[in-house]
Amino acid sequence: MLVVPDDLFIFGGSWLRVNRDDWTPHALFMTCGQGSHREKLASFELALRDASIECYNLIPVSSILPPRCEILERSVGLEQLQPGQVVPVVLARSQSAVPGEQPGAAVGVAVPRDREHYGYLSEHHVLGMGAQELEDYVEDLAAEMLATTYGLEFDPEASWDEKRELWSIDNRIVSTRSVVETATVGPEHCWTTVVAAAVLIL
Repeated sequence: MLVVPDDLFIFGGSWLRVNRDDWTPHALFMTCGQGSHREKLASFELALRDASIECYNLIPVSSILPPRCEILERSVGLEQLQPGQVVPVVLARSQSAVPGEQPGAAVGVAVPRDREHYGYLSEHHVLGMGAQELEDYVEDLAAEMLATTYGLEFDPEASWDEKRELWSIDNRIVSTRSVVETATVGPEHCWTTVVAAAVLIL
């Protein structure tokens, strides 16, 4: 009976040994884009092209910013990827074909002061929310999720401003940032798709 080590995988017809440590992303970059087409799927493809991530096999992942993960400019991050590569992403996507509707997508990140601690990424997709409101929402959501890991508790009925005031006095959260894409569906009855993504680099 053939016993295969659990760190060996078949890739391209050959055995490939994968170091499990390499599954922790060391960097990420943020990107966004939009596209319009009569076909829903094609509009999504055009949005990915606008975001410069159409040539990768994207795998949606959940919302953890790894410890010591460096945040890069998009151009620098893209240089570290190859076409066809399997790439984990935190992805927000919003689509509509109703003229006048405003799809929006955003990803926010909360970075801890202690870079040995993990942070949080949040994604949100919506119709009818402005870019600034969407930016505030995802950054606040990421900060709230990070703050709760430090034991801060929030009144679920509190406003975002009240919650922000609470975590702003706790110096363990050093910064937040986000990427946002919004659009307005045109009169041509085409699908309009917007995407926002944090692309994780292994």
